[in-house]
Amino acid sequence: MTTDSRDLEVKRLVRQHWDGRAPTFDEGADHSAHSQAQHDAWIAALRQITGGRRQRILDIGCGTGFLALLLAELGNAVDGIDLAPRMLELARQKAAERRLWAHFSEGDAERLRADDAYYDMVIERHVIWTLPNPGAALREWSRVVKPGGPIVLIEGNWGMPSNLSPEYQRIQHDLPLHGGKPAEELRRLVAGVGLAETVVLPLMDDTLWGRPSPYDRYALVANRP
Repeated sequence: MTTDSRDLEVKRLVRQHWDGRAPTFDEGADHSAHSQAQHDAWIAALRQITGGRRQRILDIGCGTGFLALLLAELGNAVDGIDLAPRMLELARQKAAERRLWAHFSEGDAERLRADDAYYDMVIERHVIWTLPNPGAALREWSRVVKPGGPIVLIEGNWGMPSNLSPEYQRIQHDLPLHGGKPAEELRRLVAGVGLAETVVLPLMDDTLWGRPSPYDRYALVANRP
């Protein structure tokens, strides 16, 4: 199997996994806002990350729209992309119900359809670990953000889970960041693809996640030169 065909198989299995989880995905304590306090904690964190400015933002791997809809609530114009169509259906439903401006479409995080320098900000939440080519993805995200614009990675270091799904059992070794990584490792990765001015913001407030977090969580913010 060639590298390209293997990447296609990996992405097919990733899509299959998250499509299958779509109906119950929001039930996870850290997948949605299950209280006003959790909602408000995320609004405050995102306001800090965006600087309170209204921007055109791309949410990569948007899932059922959690992050994208919060950013839209803050007045941003948000595009969300995801590989999993069933996740996107739920995101669109929620946007319509809440009367928020957010556009959701199917897309590959490593091969974006957006024009160069189209967005003010690119953001992702727990996505880069699912990618077979994270370095290539970061270069692509840098391409679509304006010079000086931030690329925000909301990530963590949760280690290798003991109950891998059938899909991830087959592809875990194809994913260089599987299980998450410490912030310093991601800092080296973004520096290696030419991004600059990296800042790490801890996200360890239990309210954000709906429960105490047993591992480090953070937002890494890097800027396109």
